[in-house]
Amino acid sequence: MDYSEVKNKSVAGLKELLLEQKEKLRELQFKASQHQLTNVRQIRQIKKDIAVILTALSNKKSQ
Repeated sequence: MDYSEVKNKSVAGLKELLLEQKEKLRELQFKASQHQLTNVRQIRQIKKDIAVILTALSNKKSQ
C-alpha cells in the first residue's frame, strides 16, 4: 500500500482500513506462533501499511 493510495481517503475510510489491517496483523501473528505461516514477511508489510495509514490520519487531523 502506497501513501498516494491512502491520502485521498476520508478519515472514516482510513479508520475502517486501519481496523482491517490490524485484524489481518493479529491473524498473521497468531498463525506465525502456531507455525502455520509460510511467508513471515507479510507481517512486516502489514505493519508498514498500518504506519502509512496512521501517518495519513495524523496529517488529516492536523489540517
